[in-house]
Amino acid sequence: MEIPNKKPIGKILVQQRALSEVELERALEAGQGSPVPLASRLAESGAISKVAALKALSEQNGVPGVDLDQVCLKLSDLEIVPRQVAMQHKLLPVLVRDDKVHLAMATPTNRKIIDEIEFATGKRVFPYVALAAQLAKIIPVVYEMNERGESHYVGPTCPPEVRRKAAIAPPKRVITRNQIGAIVDDAMQRAAADTDISDADFGKAPRDLSVIAGPGALRPPRQPGERTVLVVDDEVEIRNILRLVLEQRGYRVLEADRGEAALRILKEDVPDAIVLDAMLPGELHGFDIARQLKGSERYGHIPIVIVSAVYRGWRFAEDLKASYKVDAYVEKPFRVTDVIDALERAIEQGQGKAAPQDPERISAEAEKKLSAGIAAYQAGKFDEAIGFLREGTKIDPLAYRLHFHLGLLLGKRGQIYDAISELETALRINDRHFPALKNLAVLYQKAGFRNKAVEVWERALRQAPDEPTRQQIKEILVGLL
Repeated sequence: MEIPNKKPIGKILVQQRALSEVELERALEAGQGSPVPLASRLAESGAISKVAALKALSEQNGVPGVDLDQVCLKLSDLEIVPRQVAMQHKLLPVLVRDDKVHLAMATPTNRKIIDEIEFATGKRVFPYVALAAQLAKIIPVVYEMNERGESHYVGPTCPPEVRRKAAIAPPKRVITRNQIGAIVDDAMQRAAADTDISDADFGKAPRDLSVIAGPGALRPPRQPGERTVLVVDDEVEIRNILRLVLEQRGYRVLEADRGEAALRILKEDVPDAIVLDAMLPGELHGFDIARQLKGSERYGHIPIVIVSAVYRGWRFAEDLKASYKVDAYVEKPFRVTDVIDALERAIEQGQGKAAPQDPERISAEAEKKLSAGIAAYQAGKFDEAIGFLREGTKIDPLAYRLHFHLGLLLGKRGQIYDAISELETALRINDRHFPALKNLAVLYQKAGFRNKAVEVWERALRQAPDEPTRQQIKEILVGLL
């Protein structure tokens, strides 16, 4: 979705002194009826620099900007986003890692397409704003290069150090730039420089490894021998019809309409199977939950049936099953009998996967990994500490202290995006943990994501432990806004 009441780009450019009021009026008059956005027109005409245009767009959209003239794209990365999707929405993957996609977008506030890409690729999307005119020119070029079997696209001002990393020979004439990578406005640069990750709370999180914040819902008691199915969908009609049919077939049914509520139920009342909508309100989707559970010792045995729409141009159901290790995939709109049949097949096939016999033992093992990670860090053994904490999250993925400590260490190491992912996971499990909120806000500042930094600082303000801390946060928010 678009951010409501976004500041006009022309007003931002004037405030940043990239052009005068008179020049803005002339540009607006000359561009009447043009489909090309104002920032792109001004940059293409030379009235302002591309960096100035991207700084303004960064402030307007609350995300970093990226100059496509400076990028070096590995063309095989384009295969995760179909060409028709890239062309239609003016977006381009500029960097792909195992679990993350850095995406240049003309409209980086389009949450719907971001959710779609995250679902279809199984990767977390970090959106950047790029000039629409640059995207329109480069997208067909790079996809055609990939079809011809070429390995890289190199922007005309791609820095030499980027070329060296990609093992690409330098051009005869190299243009160097002082600043490489993401482009943000001056206020965000100052905010990033003035803050840093704090390890003052390392080892001090509350003892319970897997507390789920928030009140529990009233649930029907479990009868001996009765199987429990958790149905997670934001559409009440779908939950009602599935509950009715499942109860008629002898199942005990639990319901959740959001990802956070599903996590709470999972921790307090482990089901025998889950029917999970892939796309849920908020930022914790069903596919996130599936990926988290299926990779763990504690919950990996639970059969999961994913239900969702299949997007045109994306991968087929078998690929989605492989991405998330789920047991079945049912396309929306569906017949109820299709879901029930898929669920019962998954339960039958999963009967050989026994549930953990001793959850207390699993918690104790996760606790040992946490203690070992803390001790290793205090002894200066950074890599060992990170290794212990990662092992712990695989044992119990709902142990927020493991994710919190891992996020702190990754942030201290400079792995900002990995640290963001871990702290976000910790806060989905315990959304009132102030040290996690504070450090996540700092990480978003450092990465140049103004809107996310503001959102998390506002959450931290509500959980601040005392008045001096609240005042400090208010000062940070004033600086960002």
